[in-house]
Amino acid sequence: MGRYAAFTQRLLDSVLDAPGHTSSELRRAALARAARPGVPGDGLAAPLGRYVDTVARHAYKLTDDDLTALRRAGSSEDAIFEITVSAALGAALDRLERGLAALRGEEPD
Repeated sequence: MGRYAAFTQRLLDSVLDAPGHTSSELRRAALARAARPGVPGDGLAAPLGRYVDTVARHAYKLTDDDLTALRRAGSSEDAIFEITVSAALGAALDRLERGLAALRGEEPD
């Protein structure tokens, strides 16, 4: 990301490595899945994986029922917030990278 790489890394470090209610590994898995929604093998449980996919692709479609399903699966409000931020960041960075690649004339993945 060129001249903003240091800022991007600080943002990633803050979201992924700061103490929280979820593990750094779980936040990293959410970020990675959001960057490539629906790709299997990320280790996220089904309700959480579906939630991350929705945040990444169609955040406007999230409902109270989606959050209730996560709470029933054992996620706290704080954990849901951390996963949401991680997923949103993953989706945003993926879109940014794809946009920059398009400006350079590169083909998308």
